[in-house]
Amino acid sequence: MSAAFTTVLRRDLRLASRRRIDTLQPLAFFAVALAMFPLGVGPEPQMLREIAPGIVWVCALLASMLSVNSLFAGDLADGSLEQMLLAPESPIALVIAKCCAHWLLSGLPLIVAAPVVGLLFGLSGQALAVLVYGLLLGTPILSLLGALGAALTLGLRSGGMLLILIVLPLATPALIFGAGSVSTVEAGLSPAGHLSLLGALLIATAIGAPLATAAALRISTE
Repeated sequence: MSAAFTTVLRRDLRLASRRRIDTLQPLAFFAVALAMFPLGVGPEPQMLREIAPGIVWVCALLASMLSVNSLFAGDLADGSLEQMLLAPESPIALVIAKCCAHWLLSGLPLIVAAPVVGLLFGLSGQALAVLVYGLLLGTPILSLLGALGAALTLGLRSGGMLLILIVLPLATPALIFGAGSVSTVEAGLSPAGHLSLLGALLIATAIGAPLATAAALRISTE
């Protein structure tokens, strides 16, 4: 499993390095969308601090969805997906490697950019730390759920819209707990409860999503 995981991960990262514009799209969308909100709602500092957690998480969710639609599409088009599924290694290794590559290319840049975004909205230092920690727990959930949605809609004509309809309801708990953790800090309360629930959700998703995604890939390629 480790050999298959390493091979697929390196392959996806190598392919992404050749398509740098596509790789930078989620981060560019994240930055531009967040920069537009102060222009739309006004420069009131108190209002920006109140809406910042929800806005950051919604933009992170939408940014991660930009690239997840093509997570398995390229492999299906060139026939490599069928070969991977027919290999003696477990398809779960393929799914986990794909999710890790997606997180490294889409989720990790959002985490790095989060402190700058938090300063733009006037968040305190403690709130910034909780925001980064929450995204560190939450963005892998988005990648895992996105992979599941991509597998379920693989090969469909209207797969992009259907993918969003599948993933958004599943990702709502992560959005609630992640944004709520920052809001509790701004209110002077402890974010431990929200972060614990977010961590539990990550564990549950990491266990269940790869299994469901692997099964969905086998069904989609039959």
